Amino acid sequence: MKKLYIAVLIMIMAAPIMTNAQGCVEPSSEEGIQLFGYLQAEYKLVSNGELGAPENFAENSFYFNRARLGAMGNIPYDVSYYVLTEFSPTKEGPYILDAFITWHGLGPWAKISVGQFKSPFGLELSTGCHLLNTINRSAVVSNLAQPFRDMGVMLSGGTDSLSIFGLKKKDIFTYKLAILNGSGLNKEDADKYKDVAARLVFSPFDFIALATSYRTGKSVNSDPSVTTPDKRTRFGLDLDFNYNNFILQAEYINGKDEGTIFVGDGGCGGELTPMPGTAEKKGYMVQALYMTPWNLQPVVKYESFDVDIDAEFDKVNTLTFGFNYFINEWTRLQVNYLYNVEESSETVIANYKEFPNDMFLVQLQVIF
Repeated sequence: MKKLYIAVLIMIMAAPIMTNAQGCVEPSSEEGIQLFGYLQAEYKLVSNGELGAPENFAENSFYFNRARLGAMGNIPYDVSYYVLTEFSPTKEGPYILDAFITWHGLGPWAKISVGQFKSPFGLELSTGCHLLNTINRSAVVSNLAQPFRDMGVMLSGGTDSLSIFGLKKKDIFTYKLAILNGSGLNKEDADKYKDVAARLVFSPFDFIALATSYRTGKSVNSDPSVTTPDKRTRFGLDLDFNYNNFILQAEYINGKDEGTIFVGDGGCGGELTPMPGTAEKKGYMVQALYMTPWNLQPVVKYESFDVDIDAEFDKVNTLTFGFNYFINEWTRLQVNYLYNVEESSETVIANYKEFPNDMFLVQLQVIF
């Protein structure tokens, strides 16, 4: 209960600003404090290959996926703040998700944020959780874009109204460049190394954006006898196309781990064992949506994640299909069915990795 009181007190004390776009939402005015949040009540059913009684399912549960409350605003002059807290008991809340201060003194060309914020990497990670087109992010994002949030300093901005290539659109190019601890959410740096993450978006027209992302960092090896640090490198490309109620999105991420790698059936939901070496991972997702006149938006998504491109039978492919129904401007119902296929050998039984783990998800979201 004490944690809850502390979290609420932080929200109240976080007063006056115009938020940095790194946050999930933007304020409705430039003055004073603005409170915001959203709830995501969810139902999950995971198959174990049999139907019938509840005991025949691997998971069958109602829970809060997210229960978030935030505050943002501006302080004269050229200073803004943003705070977001997770309260969901199933996420072991409450705890701080985002808390950063931004200086806007250089105008739209460059602003500086200091604190804890989302890592500037990828399309789905950059999308607020309440705006995701499917209930879950893709496996490649969940695995290769970690840590989602980190502490550090970030420079961000755009070209504003500058005409480029004869185009008159605002912010044809936007960028983010961050220096981060590399330790993740609410953690001090565990060593002397820092991560560098960057994202560049090219949007020549309102209906299309092409982007690339990069992140690299080092960390101390878990084996004290090894003096060479581990190294992680991530590279991503993504596309966002939105025209006449039709949305097409695609994202590709490649990752390389050097020093300590994890082997096993992790790509298939099994345990991973750390060992020295080098591993390259990759994956992608493609999804399409169409908004009908009845506020019903069918969605189809295909994704693939390979936990080690040099190893066999560790790739997982997932087909997600379902719909989003917008009850009103603030309330959305999402229904997803995930059909998971593990890469397997058809002749060697030891390499047969397919197992029943299809998933049915329903989420009701309200924004306030």
